[in-house]
Parts: sequence; C-alpha cells; structure tokens
Amino acid sequence: MQILDGKKLSKKIEEYVAFETKELKSATGRVPGLAVILVGNDPASHAYVGMKKKACDRVGFYSVTHEMPENISQEAIEETIKMMNQNPNIDGILIQLPLPAHIDTTKLLELVAPEKDVDGFHPFNVGRLTTGLDGFVPCTPLGVMELLSEYDIDVKGKNCCVVGASNIVGKPMAALLLNANATVEVCHIFTDDLKKHTLNADMIFVGAGVINLIKEDMVKEGAVIVDIGINRAENGKLVGDVDFENVSKKCSYITPVPGGVGPMTIAMLLSNTLKAAKLHVKEEA
Repeated sequence: MQILDGKKLSKKIEEYVAFETKELKSATGRVPGLAVILVGNDPASHAYVGMKKKACDRVGFYSVTHEMPENISQEAIEETIKMMNQNPNIDGILIQLPLPAHIDTTKLLELVAPEKDVDGFHPFNVGRLTTGLDGFVPCTPLGVMELLSEYDIDVKGKNCCVVGASNIVGKPMAALLLNANATVEVCHIFTDDLKKHTLNADMIFVGAGVINLIKEDMVKEGAVIVDIGINRAENGKLVGDVDFENVSKKCSYITPVPGGVGPMTIAMLLSNTLKAAKLHVKEEA
C-alpha cells in the first residue's frame, strides 16, 4: 500500500506557481489577484479562507477578503460581485460556501464572470467541463486528477466508483474521469446497496461526508482509494469517509485525511488563479 501524498505535491505546485508569478510580474508588471467573499461566522469557512489567504501570500498573489455579516442582503453581495467583475486587478473570484439560508447561492455563482470563476462553479465552465473543453474546473476534483497523474495512476479503461453526487465534488469528478476514458459509476444517498458498486471498482472516489462510510469488506484487493471526505470525529480528530486503518491493508494506493486531497484543493485554486491572470494578460495584449 502506498500513500498518495497531497501535502508533498501541493508544495511542488506552489513552488511552480510562485516561479510563474514572478515571471509574469517581471514580464508584464501584473500580479495575479484573488478576491474572496466570506459571509457569516462559520468557523470552518473562516479557517479555509485563512488557509487560502496564507497560500496566496506564499506565492506572491494579491488577495482581498470581503467579510460580510450573517444577515447581509442578497443585493449587497451581488453589488460586491459586480464590482469585482469590473476590477482589473482581480483575476479570480471565490464565494466561500456554504452561504446562509436566505441567500440564493445559484444566482450568486451565475453572477461571477466565467473568466474569473476560479472555483469552476459557473454553468458556463460546468458545460465546458462536461463537453471536454478547456475552462475552469472545480479545485478538489482537479486536485485529485493531478495527484493520480503524479503517481502515474492511469484511469483509462478502469472501473471508477464515485460516491457522492454534489456539484462541487461528485459530478465534476465523474466528468473528469469520463473525459480521461474511465468507466464511471456515480453512487449517492439513494443508491441501493452501495457495497455492490464499490466492490466492483478498481478505483473509489468518496466525498459524502460520512465517517467510515467505506469499510474493508466494501473494497476489492488492490483498489485505489481516494478519500475526499473531511469530518471531525467525536475526539476532535479530522477523519475522512474511509475506514483508513482497515481499508489501507487491502488497497494499492490511498489518500490520508488530513494531508491527501485537502492541500491539493488549495494548490489548484492557486493554479486556476494563475491561469486566469495569464488569460487576462493575453486578452489585453
């Protein structure tokens, strides 16, 4: 069994982004800019945004966080997004999810200019991903593909089971795997007999937010396991959706939690923002 080390690879990607940022700045005077909208007091959201800010600082990006109170109006957030769409110093706009219940999340995601949608959530970019065209891809599934590539794990022709069908992880993960010529099954909360599907899989990608959802008897010998879940156990420890201790004895590769997919998500956000900045430079030339 080999660990898929996302922490190590994310550092490598960060170094590349920092180098490219320096080159871009010396050639054009431009520094990639990322703007984040953070609504409310959710501790996890604040922690994630803090990590993203530090990552931006490490690679030399310009970054700004718009912190807004829990009771902010839909209109006020919309005005901020419109302002950032117009701001030439901002290459990427990120809306930290989840948002409070009174906010129409879909409307806000659709308001972000597609060329600044570094999270890959705008329907324009979702459509481009589904049809195999270049665009911005959600950072977590993109990070998973980078991790597999780093370890020379080819998904072509493999039976891949994606557990979880969210717009942020499950659906784009399935699209990326299909684009790479894998055979893909998507399972979700209404799937009857999950084990029947996972046992047949050469690779399992799970992001359902359920501790120990994938157990040893659900995995075939030598399978590749990508745990995208992140949960806090009763003892306060961060754990994934896979029973790591027991499943790791059976599989060929596995991602740890923490230190697997998590660091890759932030690395891909940096990569997407750099890509957006380069595209903006090209358009201005």
